[in-house]
Amino acid sequence: MSRVYAQSPIVVPPPARPAAAHAEPGKLGLFSLTAIVIGSMVGSGVFNLPQNMAVGAGPLAILIGWAISGVGIFALALVYQGLALRKPELNSGPYAYAKAGFGPFVGFNSAWGYWISAWIGNVSYAVVMFSALSYFFPVFGEGNTWQAVLGASVVLWLIHALVLSGVRQAAFVNIVTTIAKIAPIVLFIAVVVVAFRLDVFTLDFTGLATPSIGSVIDQVRSTMLVTLWVFIGIEGASIVSGRAERRKDIGLATFAGFVTTLSIYALVSLLSLGILARPELAALKNPSMAGVLEHVVGPWGAILIAVALVVSVLGAFLAWTLLAAEVPYVASRDGTMPKVFGRENQHGAPSVSLWVTNGLVQLFLIVTLLANSTYLALLYIASTAILVPYILSGAYALKLALTGEAYAPNEGRVRNIISGGVATLYGTWLVYAAGPTYLLMAAMLYAPGIAIYVWARRENGEKLFAPIEIVLAAALLVAGLVAAWLIFTGTISPL
Repeated sequence: MSRVYAQSPIVVPPPARPAAAHAEPGKLGLFSLTAIVIGSMVGSGVFNLPQNMAVGAGPLAILIGWAISGVGIFALALVYQGLALRKPELNSGPYAYAKAGFGPFVGFNSAWGYWISAWIGNVSYAVVMFSALSYFFPVFGEGNTWQAVLGASVVLWLIHALVLSGVRQAAFVNIVTTIAKIAPIVLFIAVVVVAFRLDVFTLDFTGLATPSIGSVIDQVRSTMLVTLWVFIGIEGASIVSGRAERRKDIGLATFAGFVTTLSIYALVSLLSLGILARPELAALKNPSMAGVLEHVVGPWGAILIAVALVVSVLGAFLAWTLLAAEVPYVASRDGTMPKVFGRENQHGAPSVSLWVTNGLVQLFLIVTLLANSTYLALLYIASTAILVPYILSGAYALKLALTGEAYAPNEGRVRNIISGGVATLYGTWLVYAAGPTYLLMAAMLYAPGIAIYVWARRENGEKLFAPIEIVLAAALLVAGLVAAWLIFTGTISPL
């Protein structure tokens, strides 16, 4: 969930497209781009927010957590908005910025980490979708029974077929599902605003009456990966920037998506604390929004949320399938990933990248069955994996602002220095919040990418590693091996 030496900016050639008599296929307007941003952010997380936040934090810490995340993600939104305009030749968002600013190996790891986060996130979507359906069909359990895995596999390959039919068609379906899933959330907010009780909200406002959740700082820390998870996708318009009709729409879509989702998330989590006390929220089964609404209006509220969650996850699953396939596809076109990932079908869809991505999703769905994996564990791994691309995007924007590259001679840079610095610090804080266990797990997933990097470099006849990159690769490999050993000995649990 989640993303050294300077070199000249890397120019990413626009994706090849078959000739068309009219509009170029695959081009997306402002509305489609905004729907991708919102659709990729608003997935399963919002429906689980009441319980996910309350389990480790009281109202005060949750307020502080949203304030920190709001500032951090706003800075990141400004970063992507600014970079889209200042570096129009760089497509595919986080990976391209990391490569331009810090070299090919760092750029590759940004692409690799983002890709990992994207498809692991899709596994979590599949799990939580069938967990929600267990409200109607108990056989699906927590989304990790064999019946749930079978159903998730069917959904996965139906979405796969839709994307193969063309990016533009998939984007249109994403608009429809985005509208369909926002409507029930707005209804939820309206209902709980009316039912909100201040005395319930202020009961144990600091959370300190429950020693097990720790100090306010500990509580704030517990909210960080959850808040990051629900904001993953803020860069969605940047990822598909090569398909945008107008470059300026990328920044507009990013900002519109940020404002919309922050408002929704903060209201859902905070208003719920005025309906049920924190311990009651923490004990709810997910999707916990269903439990909150059921408390206010009765059983039909739980049914509405369960249905809305399924629609929402389907939309997010689709949006993230688009994004996950796009990163290796575009990265292959400038030599960062092997050339095979750049192959298209007759509809202009990134076919090889899509097959590999969804093949890994299918594999991990089977792993969730064997390991009895939970949604929250997958959430944490995906969120941690995306930290590298996010930190590097902020650092690149900061670097441009400090050096003046891509700026007019007398152009002010203070605002961009602040936004780049805040975005970088926010990502660094999240590394601390993630803790060593999930960082080691992320390293274990990053380490195999070294072989793919070597494949791509040899394919293009380029030098494999600069001296500093050898050090980085060795450190990553060691961390991955340590993680594998700790999992093997049972010291840490993978899922």
